[in-house]
Amino acid sequence: MLITDDFLPVPVPESLDATYLVPIAGLPRVSPKTAVEALAGRLAEPVHGLAKQMLASPLMTVDTRQVSEFPELPPDLLTAFGATEAQLARLAAATHLVVVQAEYRPGWPPAHEWAARAVAAAIAETVDGDVVDVFGLQFLDPAAALRSLPDADGRIRLVDWVLVPYSSDTDGLWFTTKGLRRFGLLELQAQGVPDHLTRAWGAVMSGAARRLLRDWTEGLAGEEVPAFVQLPVLATVTGHDIAVAYGNPEQHGATAPVLLRLELDPATDPDADSFLTLCPPPGHPGPAGRYFAAACATLFNGIQPDVRYTRPGDAMSKAVAAARAGLGDIRTRFVAGRLPTESQLVVKYGLPGDDGPEYVWAGVTSWEVPERIVGASASDANSDPSVRIGSPVVVEATDVVDWAVLDGTGVIEGGWTQAVLDAGDSTPTPD
Repeated sequence: MLITDDFLPVPVPESLDATYLVPIAGLPRVSPKTAVEALAGRLAEPVHGLAKQMLASPLMTVDTRQVSEFPELPPDLLTAFGATEAQLARLAAATHLVVVQAEYRPGWPPAHEWAARAVAAAIAETVDGDVVDVFGLQFLDPAAALRSLPDADGRIRLVDWVLVPYSSDTDGLWFTTKGLRRFGLLELQAQGVPDHLTRAWGAVMSGAARRLLRDWTEGLAGEEVPAFVQLPVLATVTGHDIAVAYGNPEQHGATAPVLLRLELDPATDPDADSFLTLCPPPGHPGPAGRYFAAACATLFNGIQPDVRYTRPGDAMSKAVAAARAGLGDIRTRFVAGRLPTESQLVVKYGLPGDDGPEYVWAGVTSWEVPERIVGASASDANSDPSVRIGSPVVVEATDVVDWAVLDGTGVIEGGWTQAVLDAGDSTPTPD
């Protein structure tokens, strides 16, 4: 086994299994085979054929058991993962459980998960019931379970398979993933995440899971299952990774990538989980939370360049006037260090173009004199090839048309012109 400073050897389990339950009152009305056949035309291939093949093989079992024969499912945890009162009531009223279990080797596709979920959803449809994902302790209605399966192009939304719960500790928030073990990979964790990054860091965790899962499955692509897969110690996460994890690959912005360092955190208790811990890259000064906030600001700046030219008297012109009126105050607060912790100040300014100005954003790094702002470009400019993400820029204050203060969730102050663009309102408005 090759071990280097650039890669982390992660052990591969010999086999993987999936378990789904369908709570019912009484006994099933149709056989699993008949239920799966009814999905023809509604479930994309190869998943439909895969479900039929595994159902007919020793790799899958479907048993109907009395509820008393199965360990009780904890209602508090089911509720924490989204169970409704109606779903819990149907579970309490059930006399039997249809138990769908499948086993398969690590790799892609995860046949055990896809086939077991498809069969369980098919059975649940016939009884107007629910699917219980035992691994995730999560209720799924049959339609949602079927939607989570691959489309005709083999694509899934990773967030339908990997949850990102979090809890508070003394150093901030503790995030983990819950679902990567379905694919044989260790779960991720991050500690010391600032409290205000709840939504943003959850999305970063999903993007990191998508990137590492791709590396993981590529390492399992051979005919023989290896004992270890070498994962890169430095993982690159992009806006595209996050967008793909949420099933929107076409909706990612041109944000700069961020680096996260992987550490293996093996469990000392044999019954506990080991984790892959996400950390700042080597050489980052200060606490991890500061880097996590900067990473979120990079990936979720929420601001894109635009090439619209405003007319006097319209909503955009009023937005520019409001931003310029506040320039002096925001500079005073920036220089005095009185902006919110873990936030970033950005300014929007115009670059000359053939069809009018192109407006781009820059992160402010220094503002020693009122007339001149030093920063780093937050976007690529169409009109000036020298202005690229991260490139140094010097902005004349007279060219500024907007400013905003960002944290990991997006714009928390300012951003008047962006609000007009987001509302689709650049038409003249009454005075």
